[in-house]
Amino acid sequence: MSAALSGVLEFAPPLVLAALGGVLSERAGVVNIGLEGMMRFGAFAAAVGAFFTGSPWLGLACGALAGAAAAAAHALLSLRYRADQVVSGIALNLVALGLVTFLLEATFGSSGVSPPVPALPRDASGRTALAWVAVALPILLHLVFARTPLGLRIRATGENPHAAATAGVRVLRLRAGCVLGSGLLAGLGGAALSVGILGQFDARMPAGQGFMALAAMVFGRWTPLGAAAAAFFFAAADAFQRQLSFSVHAADLRLQGIFLALPYALTLLLLTAGAGRIRAPAADGIPYDPEGRS
Repeated sequence: MSAALSGVLEFAPPLVLAALGGVLSERAGVVNIGLEGMMRFGAFAAAVGAFFTGSPWLGLACGALAGAAAAAAHALLSLRYRADQVVSGIALNLVALGLVTFLLEATFGSSGVSPPVPALPRDASGRTALAWVAVALPILLHLVFARTPLGLRIRATGENPHAAATAGVRVLRLRAGCVLGSGLLAGLGGAALSVGILGQFDARMPAGQGFMALAAMVFGRWTPLGAAAAAFFFAAADAFQRQLSFSVHAADLRLQGIFLALPYALTLLLLTAGAGRIRAPAADGIPYDPEGRS
């Protein structure tokens, strides 16, 4: 049991942080399909920062800032130019896929993995600080949404931005801030992969975890606690499939492939089971026109 719990806490931070980033953006009314790309930028920037500074903490900061910078591009397209938010997010994912691969080869001379980088230190229980952040942050964000004026403004902006604007909320500025915060959290989630878990950047990162974080957000009904619970559930499935893979002989590639697909298949199954019963914020994905009518 303790080994299983340790595995969940090991693999949960990237999913939890990215899922919370999705909640923050979409509760304010901006769809963020680009979590995968933001995580990829964050994972690479964290590895580069840790490699050249020798500090995993500075690497973590670089990852968070890279995710926020990617989110700024998404916010500019979605809010300033009112581009389709889904298309903008998909474009961001594609840019991250190609650009990071190019930067990896240009920086380290490899298209596969970076050299080993300083990894985050672990406490007496063998866990990094990000494991405890993944436990505490959903509670904090829940309290912000439920008990603070800022949380009320964010929720109002995602449900009825024109009514929120009538009450004095600066809708575009608030949405932009939430998108940037979303990218910061997603970038931090990506950094958790490179400097928190693996100790280097792998060109396959984040290997679909940004999309799993989106699924956790939806399955958690766009709430911090629900999204975090779903992310922990998916992390448990990931830890379980890794244990199964280790118990199977390396020559049995068919079974290993099945085990590798287990978390993703479970994600699709849960989304299919919940289809039709989950409602997004009313204004999610709808561009805000200050001169339009509610």
